[in-house]
Amino acid sequence: MSKKPSYRINERIRASQVRVIAEDGQQLGVMGTVEALKSAREKELDLVEVAPFAQPPVVRIVNYKRWLFEREKQKGEASEKRSELKELRFRPNIGENDLRLRARRAEDFLQAGDKVKLTVVFRGREAAHPELGLEKIRLITDMLKEFGKMEKEPARFDRGYEVMILPIKKSA
Repeated sequence: MSKKPSYRINERIRASQVRVIAEDGQQLGVMGTVEALKSAREKELDLVEVAPFAQPPVVRIVNYKRWLFEREKQKGEASEKRSELKELRFRPNIGENDLRLRARRAEDFLQAGDKVKLTVVFRGREAAHPELGLEKIRLITDMLKEFGKMEKEPARFDRGYEVMILPIKKSA
C-alpha cells in the first residue's frame, strides 16, 4: 500500500507569501497567497504548493488532477526495467564445475529478466570437433530450462556456436 503524496492546494496553503510559477514554467515572483490564488482562479486552474519548506514556499498554477496524473506517469516510466542482453562465453573444453558456475550466473540474469547469449568459442584445433561445443551448449541449456527458453536452436558462426536464451515470465 503506497501512500500517495499530498499537496496543499488553493485555500489550504497556509503561507502568507509564496513564490509563484505559472503553468508554462515562467516564474511570476513572490506575491501574497490571496493574490496568487486570485491569479489561478482567473485562469480556471489550481494553486499547488510544490515546495512547502522553501522560503517562501513555492507554488505552481496548474490543473491539479492533470498535474498529478503526469507525475504518476513519469514515475511509472522511470521504474520500468529494460531487459538487457548478457553474454556468457566459454570454450568447448570447459570443466564441469565451471560450466555449472556459468549456468548459475545465467540463471541469475534470467531471473532478473535479462536475455542471455551463450557463446562457445573454438580456438585452433578445437574447431576440428564442433560437436564438443554443441554438447556444452546443450548441457547448459538443459540446466537453465526452468528459467529460460531457447529463442532458436544453437547457430554456428565462424569460430563457434551461439544461442539466445529468453527469460520465462513467472505468472504471479
